[in-house]
Amino acid sequence: MSDPAHGITTGAVARRLGVSPTTVRSWDQRYGIGPAVRADGRHRRWSPADVAMLDEMCRLTASGVPPAEAARAARQARPSAGPTLPGATRDAPPAVPGATRDAPPAGPGAAPERPASPAGVPPGRTRRAGPGSGLPLGGDVRQEARGLARAAVRLDGPAMEGLLQEALAEHGLVTAWQEIMVPTLHAVGRKWESSGDRYVEVEHLLSWHVSTALRRAAVTGPATASPAAPVVLACVPGEQHTLPLEALAAGLAERGLPTRMFGAAVPAEALDAAVRRSGPAAVALWSQARSTADHALARHVAGTAFGVRGARTVPLVLLAGPGWLGRPPAPGTVRPTGLREAIGVISRLYGEPAGSAEY
Repeated sequence: MSDPAHGITTGAVARRLGVSPTTVRSWDQRYGIGPAVRADGRHRRWSPADVAMLDEMCRLTASGVPPAEAARAARQARPSAGPTLPGATRDAPPAVPGATRDAPPAGPGAAPERPASPAGVPPGRTRRAGPGSGLPLGGDVRQEARGLARAAVRLDGPAMEGLLQEALAEHGLVTAWQEIMVPTLHAVGRKWESSGDRYVEVEHLLSWHVSTALRRAAVTGPATASPAAPVVLACVPGEQHTLPLEALAAGLAERGLPTRMFGAAVPAEALDAAVRRSGPAAVALWSQARSTADHALARHVAGTAFGVRGARTVPLVLLAGPGWLGRPPAPGTVRPTGLREAIGVISRLYGEPAGSAEY
């Protein structure tokens, strides 16, 4: 709950800025980026001036300024917090190694002190960061994607973990994947491609945390021990992009459907053996690029029969990913347009209506 008379809570500030509450509290404890006034002297309550200071801290750290230096500049740039509220106490920022307390106000007529310039920025200039922390997110993405981008550029693993968990809990798997995770991953990829070798570490850390969040969602779904035929998930030979398949695995686990994840670049012989041994209801083959899309392999899998003599069956093959575009699906294969449709197609194989889960 937020009390407008005493400012807003740490959780509300975190949601507004797109960072985790743990990050906000850590900045307060480590760098003195805390509220100027605390209700009852204990609980953090953030005024508009405090929120503006935190926003400046986010902007500077997302631009590459070290957190301690960004904190000093953000504290010095904090607007006046106004009169102390009844029952509240004004905090002095805690001592920070290498930091100095702000000087008292100068006398009448004195020029205001210029905030310290961030590292690497000439006096009189400030680093500029777009709404998405310098990543090419575009103007129509969710605020959660901007927050995730900020945390990724800062290499703030705990913040990314918290933001991803909150997105999955609040929006569900499909929306969190399609509208928060994917736009941020694409933005990092575009930045990496246009910046030489820069941002590789950002892409790797973000991918790791997205994968962790998806796998956790799959594990915490309904129990998947089932005698029903499973869904085989595999990347075609030469394909290393597994995150979309991990999202599909999490979506199927959310419905209690059994899956077998075989991961990246599965050799054709291994895929054939996996299909024959597991007898799946469906096989999802991911191809990110046309260079990896193996249509002959897809046709082979779609024609693989298994089961007892006289009652043999074949799997439905989902041609998942943009690599399969440009050629009509072969018999026994379908090409879903996205995660939601893929989950719906597979769910119907098990007799579940496509819209039975909330996404």
